[in-house]
Amino acid sequence: MNNKINVLYIDDEPTNTELFEIIFSSFFNVVTGMDGFNGLEILEKNPEINVVISDMRMPGMNGLEFIKRAKNKYPDKRYYILSGFIITEEIRKSIEEKIILKYFMKPFDITEIKETIFENA
Repeated sequence: MNNKINVLYIDDEPTNTELFEIIFSSFFNVVTGMDGFNGLEILEKNPEINVVISDMRMPGMNGLEFIKRAKNKYPDKRYYILSGFIITEEIRKSIEEKIILKYFMKPFDITEIKETIFENA
């Protein structure tokens, strides 16, 4: 097993998960999922995951709902939100309450995400 940081990226748009995996797999071990329910299953089966990044707007369960459930069960992981929309009060409050560490804007800034994950490792 290599010593790369294990990152889970959740997004309901397959193009986004494929792009994330292509871009970041040279830096991290990347696992992707299609929604919050899938994300919870992946976390259950992969305790070695250190970092979780989730899209905000997804059907069934939004990114913050997923992260709140995941963090309740796996408080030791680092959680981030990625969204194509401006920061909302709900996201701002989640950062203040340390539910998520940071909010990333789509289209994502590769350097910002990479540096943030390495800084918080």
